[in-house]
Amino acid sequence: MAPLSGIRIVEIDAIGPVPFAAMLLAGMGAAIVRIARPGGQAAFDDLGETIIHRGRSGITLDLKSTEGRESALKLIGEADALLEGFRPGVMERLGLGPEACLAVNPKLVFARMTGWGQTGLLAARAGHDINYIALSGALAAIGEEGRPPSPPLNLVGDYGGGAMFLVSGVLAAIIEAQRTGRGQVVDVAMVDGAISLMSMFLALRQNGHWSDRREDNLLDGGAPFYRCYACSDGRYVAVGAIEPPFFRALLDGLGFAPDAFRQHDRTQWPAMTAAFAERLATRSRDEWAAHFGDTDACVTPVLDMLEAARHPHNVARAAHIELDGILHPTPAPRFADMPTLHPARVETVEQVLARWGKPRN
Repeated sequence: MAPLSGIRIVEIDAIGPVPFAAMLLAGMGAAIVRIARPGGQAAFDDLGETIIHRGRSGITLDLKSTEGRESALKLIGEADALLEGFRPGVMERLGLGPEACLAVNPKLVFARMTGWGQTGLLAARAGHDINYIALSGALAAIGEEGRPPSPPLNLVGDYGGGAMFLVSGVLAAIIEAQRTGRGQVVDVAMVDGAISLMSMFLALRQNGHWSDRREDNLLDGGAPFYRCYACSDGRYVAVGAIEPPFFRALLDGLGFAPDAFRQHDRTQWPAMTAAFAERLATRSRDEWAAHFGDTDACVTPVLDMLEAARHPHNVARAAHIELDGILHPTPAPRFADMPTLHPARVETVEQVLARWGKPRN
């Protein structure tokens, strides 16, 4: 059986980290029903929806109506967890706040996902990934020196600081509920998660090993041995030769003598970067990938998303699958028993309850 087989979750439709977290939990075997509002769902109506909504069923309920609210409470009464991503107070105004839901299901994990959290000066304000990571210290550290910071897609706030912390918080609270019989509210804020993700860099900044200048540090593109370089075909390779043996393998692969550069002598970094750039520009990306393929120089091709699906390593691991002709990432992490993945499907409240089986409460 899949690790979360038998775990039931109600997902209130949203955009960003909530549906992604639900996708991850469904990939671990949880039985999830997504409640969408009449007239469509909040998630983007495109291929992203096809992937992000996979592995679970969806129903449409008007939560502003008495009938819709009562139907939702029927599902919540039989669930282990509820995921919601509204601004603070919205679920309470719908009559579906923690007090109402825990009254019908004392073991419920009520997981709340917001950008700013349930409390604080900005709790009621709007925002997006870029805003949350701006206040976390992460955005200021990403990008090229002398240019504005570069938004790292929505991976750091929405998904890293939001969805991943939502998943871990829900799982921890479910374990406690199973042990004690008591549910609880889990307050997940993307700004909190992004700040947590910055733990190592905050430590480095305070002990003098990290500067506030972008492209001036070990892991932000400042180090010649940890950055990307252009190749002769206009594509790129990623170099990550941090440890001394890997750095020596890099020098050897590029045709430099072992003592050509002192790796951590920052006065040599500009000349080292220029030398590496000049050498790597003499061959194509795939030629360099083949050249370094059997070494520990930590040189890899920078692939686009569809190229990644065709890379031999990813193919060997079956890192992508197809559902109804659409390419999907394979669920991660992997377990000995994985659930059978299915596209999003539409059901009624009655069908969901029947599929969930015997009432628990």
